[in-house]
Amino acid sequence: MTVDVHHEVVGPAGAPAVVLAGSLGSDLRMWDPQVEPLLAAGFRVVRYDHRGHGRSPAPAGPYSLPELGADLVALLDRLELPRVSLVGLSLGGMTGMWLGINAPERLDRLVLCCTSAELGPREMWVDRARAARESGMDSLADAAVGRWLTHAGRAANPSLSAWLHEMVAGTDAEGYASCCTAIETMSIVDKLAAVAAPTLVIAGDQDQATPPEHARRIAAAIPDARLEIVAGAAHLGNVERPAEFTALVLSHLRSRRTAGMEVRRAVLGDEHVARAVAGTTDFTRPFQDFITESAWGAVWTRPGLDRRTRSVITLTALVALKCHDEIPMHVRAALLNGLTRAEIAEVLLHTSVYAGVPAGNAAFAIAERTLEELDD
Repeated sequence: MTVDVHHEVVGPAGAPAVVLAGSLGSDLRMWDPQVEPLLAAGFRVVRYDHRGHGRSPAPAGPYSLPELGADLVALLDRLELPRVSLVGLSLGGMTGMWLGINAPERLDRLVLCCTSAELGPREMWVDRARAARESGMDSLADAAVGRWLTHAGRAANPSLSAWLHEMVAGTDAEGYASCCTAIETMSIVDKLAAVAAPTLVIAGDQDQATPPEHARRIAAAIPDARLEIVAGAAHLGNVERPAEFTALVLSHLRSRRTAGMEVRRAVLGDEHVARAVAGTTDFTRPFQDFITESAWGAVWTRPGLDRRTRSVITLTALVALKCHDEIPMHVRAALLNGLTRAEIAEVLLHTSVYAGVPAGNAAFAIAERTLEELDD
């Protein structure tokens, strides 16, 4: 059975969604350094607590990686998010790999931070689970923070160390122990070739929990994956080296789809795009993705022509092809892109010479009605 995991969602409903999945022993607060930069870049941010962590329920264990993955899929279903990008660290990265293997249609882009596809020895996880159940989480907190931050990081920021200690100590002991079993029994190395989402793998050069060789193994197994190693970072690299990790994450997530959505909003207006996104169905989604990525993401983003010129070309083509339903939208876009009403009229007049007077006549009537509506 899946668990309704605790989650937080911020950002506009129509924006591309990014899910943040955290480390063993953490809660969703570990992503605090990344939330604002992701929002500023135009993403909708979803972060959640694994079962047995933070404010999520902690059912009797042990747990398995497929169960953690099913919790994530159930969350996406509840939020009506058919496709997302995912940034996962440690246990969150393992969950992200599971999603890429078992539900590839739900994944747009993938960032795997400080994680592993097979993390032994198994005895270590058995011992750690036993310690959590018998001695409590406070007994494990110092060691966890020692893995999460470098010695220099702990010395330079004792308040951060104390905050992370509190986070680990506050984790449900049974939930932690049961997730230890999920890691103990996980082995997905031989399945990574099935991950189709564009993938960035990030490692910390001082990570003792999942050393860089684990990242290299993942990057070698996932087709076309890119590997980056951040200097001065231990296991919780996104917290210890937030600027470096966030920059890498943003550069990877800003795909053609993301760039296309940004340009589409800038040219057509937020209201129009929000309506289009809200009206998208399973039947029309492939076409909406196609025009966002190809027309807006691959062509309108090119530096060779400014948007003003592209509006002139677009209006000319629409008039010539008698695409009457599209003309109002691009008359409005032309105004947003800096054309005056007089210049729009000149474009229509000039096009009429070469595309034919009937085409121009229809376009003038449509454009005039559109401009009148803007005046109302």
